Amino acid sequence: MDEEINPSKEIFRTPKGMRDILPKEGNSFYRIENACRREARNYNFQKIDFPILENIDLFKKGTGLYTDIVEKQMYSFRTKGNEKLALRPEGTPSVIRAYFQEGMRAWRQPVKLWYMGPFFRHENPQAGRYRQFHQFGFEVLNDGAAVIDAQIIQLFFNLLEGLHLKDLVVEINSIGYPEERAVYQLALVKYLKRHFSQLCPDCQRRIRINPLRVLDCKQLSCQKIVAGAPQIIDYLSNECNNHFKEVLELLEELEIPYDLNPYLVRGLDYYTRTVFEIATVQNKKQDDEDQGKDKELRQTLVGGGRYDRLARSIGGNDMPAVGGAAGVERIIEAMKRAKVKPVYPEKPLVFLAQLGERAKKEALKLIEEFREKGVKVAELLGRDSLKAQLKRADSLGVKYAIIIGRKEAINRTVTLKTMKTGYQTSVDRDKITSVIKKRL
Repeated sequence: MDEEINPSKEIFRTPKGMRDILPKEGNSFYRIENACRREARNYNFQKIDFPILENIDLFKKGTGLYTDIVEKQMYSFRTKGNEKLALRPEGTPSVIRAYFQEGMRAWRQPVKLWYMGPFFRHENPQAGRYRQFHQFGFEVLNDGAAVIDAQIIQLFFNLLEGLHLKDLVVEINSIGYPEERAVYQLALVKYLKRHFSQLCPDCQRRIRINPLRVLDCKQLSCQKIVAGAPQIIDYLSNECNNHFKEVLELLEELEIPYDLNPYLVRGLDYYTRTVFEIATVQNKKQDDEDQGKDKELRQTLVGGGRYDRLARSIGGNDMPAVGGAAGVERIIEAMKRAKVKPVYPEKPLVFLAQLGERAKKEALKLIEEFREKGVKVAELLGRDSLKAQLKRADSLGVKYAIIIGRKEAINRTVTLKTMKTGYQTSVDRDKITSVIKKRL
């Protein structure tokens, strides 16, 4: 009988915005990780794992001091040794830090790395968004060619299609280099100041410290103002224009659908030239005056771009680089909406039942022999009832049950039962793995 819960005892729960990932959803994580490994092999990327904790200045200088991630969302603290650390809110600065720290400049260039793991941001939890969330990313370091921008987009697009997601579209823009953005920002600030009173308080502050972040604002009132703002593409140099034109031509050659979004800048300060997002597109009926019309809803799954100046900002030398990252939870939500059938781990086809202590010892050895031959075997070693064990075998839908009792253990035999017909036969103990392997 289960012990009753004492109402006076404290029942601990996960912190707000964090959760347990149970086996059913874990299968989706496993499927996405397999897709990453497949594309990593296809495009010759190597996996990197970096610490969950990093020096806080890595993100202040790399991600950007006045970005929402650093200003509002980053978990930071002092250790007992007075170190200033942060739970990693994103992966790209860590990849660049590792490139210089671990001597990757001596490797064959470019260096192509991918990662997957948990990240942390203190933001309002909502569907598909948590304070502890998971991302995977692909980064190409020390290559400035436009074709690499296109290949990164192609990789992510293929990966999402491989997960049976449809109606994907790439939103893309070029934001040039900082010196070009400086000229653009003057025109942008001049425009925004004419609409200052209509902007949200955050954007009114952003005009003074980081005007490009206004273009990221999700407030409807700010989006309406942004829709009439100057476009950064009009301020690009010929070199950056040609780079961007080549990226678009390559996407067309690859038949990857894209939309030009002149106000896409991404929420991080280190981007240069190409920036992109990949979203799923849904059509939803509008209400009120637009009733009967379809409204296009986009859920962003991937974001990335080129970051040729990030290495300099965190103490390295200038180095061209490009990459992107995808939210695992968001992809899982998109798979659910698209009714993508979950993939479960391979079911066992054999069940091993035992009766008695000697039979238990023999069962443990037999399970190991099956494991070495690559045959997945289910068992219920903690139960002594043969009826209970065979009931479990039936519920698992296995093809065969192997029964070892006291008599079988002494005679070095096993009883092989075909579950569908109930037919039973005696098989030599030393031959059972070969017999099962042949039948399967």
